[in-house]
Amino acid sequence: MKYIVKLTFVFSVFTSLIACAQLKENLPRTHIAYKATEEISIDGFANEDAWQNVPWSENFIDIEGVKNPLYRTNVKMLWDEHFYYILAKIEEPHVWANLKQRDTIIFYNNDFEVFIDPDGDSHNYFEIEVNALNTVWELFVAKPYRESGEQILNDWNITGLKTAVHVDGTLNNPNDTDKGWTVEIAIPWKTFRKTYFENNVPRDKFWRVNFSRVNWDYDLVNGKYDRKKGENEKYLPEYNWVWSSMGVINMHEPEKWGYVYFSTKKAGEKDTFSIPDDEKIKWKLFELYRNQKAYYYKNKKFSTSLDEVGFSNITIKNSNIKLIMDNHSTGFNISAKSPFTGKTIIIKEDGKLLVK
Repeated sequence: MKYIVKLTFVFSVFTSLIACAQLKENLPRTHIAYKATEEISIDGFANEDAWQNVPWSENFIDIEGVKNPLYRTNVKMLWDEHFYYILAKIEEPHVWANLKQRDTIIFYNNDFEVFIDPDGDSHNYFEIEVNALNTVWELFVAKPYRESGEQILNDWNITGLKTAVHVDGTLNNPNDTDKGWTVEIAIPWKTFRKTYFENNVPRDKFWRVNFSRVNWDYDLVNGKYDRKKGENEKYLPEYNWVWSSMGVINMHEPEKWGYVYFSTKKAGEKDTFSIPDDEKIKWKLFELYRNQKAYYYKNKKFSTSLDEVGFSNITIKNSNIKLIMDNHSTGFNISAKSPFTGKTIIIKEDGKLLVK
């Protein structure tokens, strides 16, 4: 859902904001990315021992978390001092693609998508889309679509990005049944640097990450695959299958993405990771942010009372945490001091998180 279809998307976002209080809690998934023990060749085959020695993720689920996907999708992850490696295995009986121009709207084909927010502030995040022809679309998103203003840097390519696709079957052949396709990706860490010399390799740290698979019903038009249309001659809606459920049909709520922990232990070793308690404070701040947004759409102003839009205290691990809201001429800040780290966590009216 990109800026090309922004009006439809914005309506969806507004709907999700207003209905957010009725949504069941979706706990983000977690995954440990281990350090590669050898050089990884990006060829789509993943023959290296390092790949064989790390586990697949859970099966992808429907984006809303309410129904099972038609076909299975799983990912693996590795890293080294230069790249973040991602491997996706995509079950699909009819592998097809027709978009060959880089930076076109790749999700108009069946595709695999990567979403990365390195500092977890819900702004300044990255999206990569790849189809079965290995055509790539990279996006830098300054802030989620739910916020007004120009958000997208579309004419931008990741220097040093490596991608490869292997089709287990025959691409664009409707006369047989395929097993699926594999996507292998290497993203340079320098892509995510905020300053030229920043050492941003996340050793024993986590990033907010999610993966999405867009899949379309198809028809054959003059013997070639195309997205299927309904009786009104409009394309039928796509399926959205994701690693960590969003609860709504909207990938652009980064605060709901999963947690990838980049362990310095090597592929084949074992490590553990638990979501830090400060993250649970952030989840509650985002709940208030959404409530404030819903209040604004209804009343054309933000509430000045936390209790009016939810709560002014939260309890995490038997710790009572007081929340403070500061209203100002253009919005609000809601803050909480963590009893676990001593840090102050702030959410702004645009949904951006600050940690001090």
